Amino acid sequence: MSTEKKATVAVIDYGMGNLHSVAKALEHVADANTQIVVTSDPAVIDAADRVLLPGVGAIRDCIAEMKKQGLVPAIQKAMAEKPFLAICVGIQSLMAHSEENGGVDCLNHFEGNALFFGNDHKDLDGTKLKVPHMGWNQVKHTMDHPLWEGIEDGARFYFVHSYYVVAGNRDEVAGTCHYGHDFCVALARDNVFAVQFHPEKSHKDGLQLYKNFIHWDGKP
Repeated sequence: MSTEKKATVAVIDYGMGNLHSVAKALEHVADANTQIVVTSDPAVIDAADRVLLPGVGAIRDCIAEMKKQGLVPAIQKAMAEKPFLAICVGIQSLMAHSEENGGVDCLNHFEGNALFFGNDHKDLDGTKLKVPHMGWNQVKHTMDHPLWEGIEDGARFYFVHSYYVVAGNRDEVAGTCHYGHDFCVALARDNVFAVQFHPEKSHKDGLQLYKNFIHWDGKP
C-alpha cells in the first residue's frame, strides 16, 4: 500500500463561490495523487500545494466575507508562495479597487481596477449590448503561459459579469476578450494566474485549464 502523500488543491470557501461545480471539475481532471479540498480553514490553505480562489456575486460582499472569516492573510501568503488560481469575481478581488457599489478597496495584488461596463454599453457599430456580459466568448492569448497549454488561441469560455478588469501593468495581461471593446480576462504574474470566466462552465477548454493548474509548478 502506497504511503505517498497526495498533493492538495485547496478551494477557498468564503461563502461566495460556486464551490460544488468548481470542486467537481477539479476532481474530474485530477489524478490519483491529487486531493481536492474545499475549505475555510487558513491552516488547510497554508498546508495546500495549490490554492484556488473562486467568486460570484458582488465584490463588496466577497471582500467583506474574506475579511470577516480571517482569510485575507492566508490568501496573501498563498499568492506569495504557491501556484494560485483566481476565477470570475476572484480576479476582481485581486485588483486594487472596484467601482462597484460606489467603490470597494480590494486585495491589491495586481495594479489596476474593476470597472462597470455601463448601462448603455454598445458595440463598435452602435448596437446596444446586454449587461451583464453573459454567455460564450472568445479569449485571445496575449502571452505564452503554462495554463494555456492545450487550449487554442481564440477558444471560447463562459462568462457572467458586469464589471471588467483594467490592468495597471499591460505586461501582466495574459488574455483578452471583446465585448463592445477589448478588455482583460486573464492576468498572470509569477505563481498567480487569474481569469474572469468560469472554467467549470466552459467544457473541455475549461477542464484543460484546471488540469494545467493541477500540474503547474507556479513558474511562468
